Amino acid sequence: MAGPTTAQRGAGHQEDTPDRPPRPDAQGRRMSRLRLLIVIAAAVLVVGSGAVWALYGSSWLRAEQVRITGVDVLSPAEVEAAAAVPMGAPLISVDTDSIANRLRQKLPRIDSVDVVRSWPHGIGLKVTERKPVLLVKKGAKFIEVDAKGVRFATVDKAPRRVPLLELTPGRSASLHRFGSDRLVREAVRVAGGLPDGVARDTEVVRVTSYDSVSLELTRDREVIWGSGEEGAVKAKVLIALMKAAPKAGHFDVSAPTAPAVSGS
Repeated sequence: MAGPTTAQRGAGHQEDTPDRPPRPDAQGRRMSRLRLLIVIAAAVLVVGSGAVWALYGSSWLRAEQVRITGVDVLSPAEVEAAAAVPMGAPLISVDTDSIANRLRQKLPRIDSVDVVRSWPHGIGLKVTERKPVLLVKKGAKFIEVDAKGVRFATVDKAPRRVPLLELTPGRSASLHRFGSDRLVREAVRVAGGLPDGVARDTEVVRVTSYDSVSLELTRDREVIWGSGEEGAVKAKVLIALMKAAPKAGHFDVSAPTAPAVSGS
């Protein structure tokens, strides 16, 4: 008996193949994508509106406390008062730059301050105070001068181990050429570069001209420093002289390549 013809086999094969689902047309695909985008946009809008409300409208994220660190001479109470943080305001709206500016203007003892939001309810103030390296006597009081030459505070009692600045230029050429502020900065430059042991023993930094700075130390010792130039070299030479002649009373490092010592 003859088998099925080629046409019959083809027809049977076609009958066995399942029908394929119709492919969506291009317009249908575009509509599907559009509906998805609308859903996503609506979700973003809802979430965004909720976030904005939480940050600005709710009572959850508001400034309710101020945390202060880094103070030594200043008290936390006076720092908080000067900062004037808007308590109860939304934390996100607190102007941290304005707070920092107020603190530096109202409290010159503050050298720098970092103002940060501490979620959910706090403002953090990390204060760095100026440290005096010299004192200028004014009547019965003392003006504190920091390492930048800034006169930042007047105090009734001299802080311990901070030397007194004696500025006695008279009518010297240095005074006319540099001015008293420049001479003060030169004294600060010298005082800030002293070795620790010498700095602790320094009681007076005396400036008579730009290139004539001297130190009065404990035990009636004197150091002729000269100008502020080559400070690191002069410091090393002075330490060596003090070790070589521990009982000397006069040291001259104004020319560090030719130092002198006497009074031993």
